[in-house]
Amino acid sequence: MSTDTDDTSEGTEKIDVRVPVQLLQRIDEEYERRGYTSRSEAIRDALRDWVDPAVTLSEETLDDLAASRKQAERGETVSAEEARERLGLDD
Repeated sequence: MSTDTDDTSEGTEKIDVRVPVQLLQRIDEEYERRGYTSRSEAIRDALRDWVDPAVTLSEETLDDLAASRKQAERGETVSAEEARERLGLDD
C-alpha cells in the first residue's frame, strides 16, 4: 500500500473524475479500513495498479504448482544440488 499522502506536492496534477455515487460510497467505506489516510491516496494507489498491474499466474501454472507441492509431500522431489549432480551441471 502506498504512503503517498501529500496531495499538493510538485509533480502532481489535480484531475476531475465523475464516479457513480454507489462506487464513491464504497470507496469511502473501504479506504480507511485498508489503511489509507485519504480517498485520494487510495484512488492514486488503485490507478498505479491499473497502469502497472500485478503479475498473476495462469490456472495452468497454479495447477502445476499444486501438483508440485503434492510431489514434494510424497517425497518425489530432489534438491537443486542433487538435480545438478544428476544432470552433471557445475555451479
